[in-house]
Formats: sequence, structure tokens, C-alpha cells
Amino acid sequence: MTQRIANLRFITLFLTGVLTWMSLTAANGGMTVNRYEPDSTRVLRNPLNGWVMYMGRNWDENFWTEKGYDSMKAAGETSPVRVSDYASCAYMRTSWVSFEPEEGKYIWNDPDSRLMKLIQSVLDRGLKIAFRIVIDGRDQGQNTPQYVFDAGAEGYYDPKNPGHNLSPYPDDPVFQEKYAKFLHAFAKEFDDPEKFEFIDAYSLGKWGESHSMIYKDNRNKRKVFDWVMNLAEDCFKHVPMVIHYHRMLGDPADDGWGSVPADAEELITIAADHGFSLRHDAFGMTGYYQDWEKEMARKWNFRRPIIMEGGWITGAHHRYWRDPSGQYREGHAEDVRRGEYEASAEARVNMMDLRINDETRSWFEEAFPLVKKFVAEGGYRLYPDMVSTPAKAKKGQNVKVTSRWNNMGWGYCPTNLPQWNQKFKVGVALLDNDGNPVKVTVDTASDLSKWLRENATECVTQIDLSDVRKGQYTWAVALVDTTKGNRPGLEIAVDRARLVNGWLPAGKITVK
Repeated sequence: MTQRIANLRFITLFLTGVLTWMSLTAANGGMTVNRYEPDSTRVLRNPLNGWVMYMGRNWDENFWTEKGYDSMKAAGETSPVRVSDYASCAYMRTSWVSFEPEEGKYIWNDPDSRLMKLIQSVLDRGLKIAFRIVIDGRDQGQNTPQYVFDAGAEGYYDPKNPGHNLSPYPDDPVFQEKYAKFLHAFAKEFDDPEKFEFIDAYSLGKWGESHSMIYKDNRNKRKVFDWVMNLAEDCFKHVPMVIHYHRMLGDPADDGWGSVPADAEELITIAADHGFSLRHDAFGMTGYYQDWEKEMARKWNFRRPIIMEGGWITGAHHRYWRDPSGQYREGHAEDVRRGEYEASAEARVNMMDLRINDETRSWFEEAFPLVKKFVAEGGYRLYPDMVSTPAKAKKGQNVKVTSRWNNMGWGYCPTNLPQWNQKFKVGVALLDNDGNPVKVTVDTASDLSKWLRENATECVTQIDLSDVRKGQYTWAVALVDTTKGNRPGLEIAVDRARLVNGWLPAGKITVK
């Protein structure tokens, strides 16, 4: 009896599904309406989106195990997890001299070097790499190759360590000549979006954060800024560039932040016009990330992507519990993580950072729910909730496919960046029985940068069947990369099991 009831239930559900499909098809003039539920948990490795893990400048390719990155304890998980399974890219602040220890001797030409093995270990895991190349040596070491000074560049020593950590004046012509030569060579190797996520392309000043600048002549601030803008734009045609939206950007000031210079907002606007995206290195530090910084984020929301870095280092010397917010308790790094997350949500950031060592452990051990929460709702997370396709057509006929797309994330997909040039579009394919596309039509009118949260966007794509043979095919949709033969280019937030070679099936069609 139990089995008979189960069989009847199965038959009933099957017939109900068939009748529903028939009614939907009939009601829509021979159109099949396909509906999809979003996947809010899977990590999507899309460009300029998701978690950024950090690497130390002196690490080697063995850090995954030596630093515990492959066996990270995570709150609520019964077994260790891999940090790389939650990240989209790996970021490193390193020095100019590490890439070019001698003039013209570029480290990327030596695949057996420590740095290149480290980079390759990242690429082997399906992550991309990002860099800030630091020039100033204060608080660090000599970051600029000695050959630059031997060629006549003038510079200054670390005020805290006289006679050490020589740095070039950014307005020195010899420095500018040598650095431009290096950056062009670097871009020739790394201006590749297949392996390079972004470049911190204005990395002058203390720690490469674009502030506390020391010039030969302070009147050259704007000249140096314009030189960097033009140089970076000339070098990086395909990989996004980022700039620190620091209020003291390029300013010859002390280490303190001080009042906002009169030209601060203007410089950010100029950088954005040159194709720069924005990042800030003091999220969660409410004494530094204040109203001006918040206003900059609001101004550029959905016009340029924003990348965050947490300012407090909870595992070291920073006294984060003295933050002016009064929200961080001593011995409770999870308070800082919550503060960073809330500031990131307010700024609508596309990427958040895990930093290194204790900061990464803090995110996983004490704030892992927030790690997963950002995966679910941060950055951009695109999917179609409906695709309507014709079930029958004649060869040579023009038909239309309607798809409705949503963004689950608080950020946006920055297809409006000059380096991307709207290369990601809605694509509609006809798949053969092996799941291979026999025809792909790109919806050139689709603009993913306008797909914002709680604002579904409908795309109507016209398809010409004149070059399609008679037979049965499967409709499918994807977000394609028009620079790669219109292949699926962005991961969409649906159950991966539903995808066929990156395409989302959307009903059958018989071409007669």
C-alpha cells in the first residue's frame, strides 16, 4: 500500500509538471518559461569581486601549508578549510627591487625564482594575482633598486633610520625615466586579465599608500600626479588599476591625516577619468575613515568599484580597542571584523580583504559567518530568475529570447571600466546534444554595470535562425566574454550542477 501511494504521488507530480509546462508554453504563444532559484552560497570567482587573501612579500610557494592556509579552523565547521577556496585573488605588497634587482634583469624571466614560484602557486589554484609595487622605503627597507641612484637619481633616507632605506624623490627626472621603463616592461608581462586581477598603480608615498610624500619641490605635487596617471593609463590597457582614495592623496604632509586638502576630491575624479578604480586601506578605523571617505564612496558607487582593506591589525601592535567608535573590546578581534564588514556594506565594496596571518585566522576562527555572508551578499552576484524561449521555429525565422537578470550583491559588475570596455554581455546559445554551442547570439544592448540589487533587468535578444540546421536544440544563456569568442566569462549564481559547459539550459527548441 505504501509503495502504491508513493507511485501515485510520483505520477501526480510528473503529470502536474507536464501540464504546468504545457500551460506555460500554450499561454505564452509557444514559449517555454524557465524559472531559476539563486545560489547564495557558492564562491564565485569573478573579476573584481569577492575576498582578497594577502601574501607576505618574503613568503614562498610553501606558505599554504607552513602558514596554515590549507588547514584553517573555521567557526561552525567540523573540519579545517582552505583559505584559497574562499578567495578570488591573492594580493601582495612588494618592492620594485624584488622585480628588478638590476637594471633590465626582470624576475619574471626566471620561473625558478622565489617570487615567480609563489605567483605560480596562486595561479595553479585558480586564483588571480594583484600587486602594489612599493617605491618608498620608510619603515621597510630600500624598495627602489640601487641602480636608479647610481644613475643619478636624488633621494632621501628614512627619517627614523638615518643613512638607511634610501628612496627617490618622485619628482626626480632620473627616477621617472627608470620607473617608466620598468613599469612598461612589467605591464608587458602582467597586463593580462587571465592571471592579473588589479594593480595598485599609484603606489608612491609611505607604504605605497599615496600619502606623506617627500618631493624635491612640493610645488610638483600635481605634475607628479599627472605623470603617474598618464604612465599607468599607457601601461595597463586590460587589467584594472586602483588608487587609494586617501584624503591626503599625493600630499606633502606629515604621517597624520590632517584637514582635507582643497584638491583631494578633484584628484580622485581625475584618477577615475583615467580609468582607476578605488580602494581604501583604513576600513574599520573610524578615526581615519570618516565622513569625507564615506562621501567619496557614495559619490563613486556603481560608477567605479571599491576595494576595501581593514586598517586595524588585531594580531600585532595596533591598539584597536582605542578606536574612537568605542565598539571594539580589547581581546575581541571579532568586534573589528564586524566593524569592517558594516563599513564595507555601507560603501558597497566589491572586494574585502583577509590580510595575512592573524588577521586571516581571525576572520575564519572568530568571524566565519561574516566570511560566508560576504560571499552571499557582497560585491556582485548575478543570475537570471526567468528565461522565456520559443519551443518551435522554422529555419530562417527570427525569434526572441527574453531573460530577466538580478544582482544579489550590494556592489556592481564594473563592465563600464575602460579596461573592460563592456566586454561582458548576455549571450544566448543553441546547444547540440553534446552541450556544445552551434550558435551564439550576443545581446549587445545588455549593460551589466546597471544591474543593481533589487532592480531586475529584462533583456530581449533577437536570434536569426537562418544559419541553423533543422533539428532539436537546447536553449541556454550565459554572461559571455566578447573578447574570448563569446564563451561564458562570468560565473552566474545558480546551482553549478545545472550548467553545461558554463551555459544555463533554458528549454528545448525544434527547428523545422
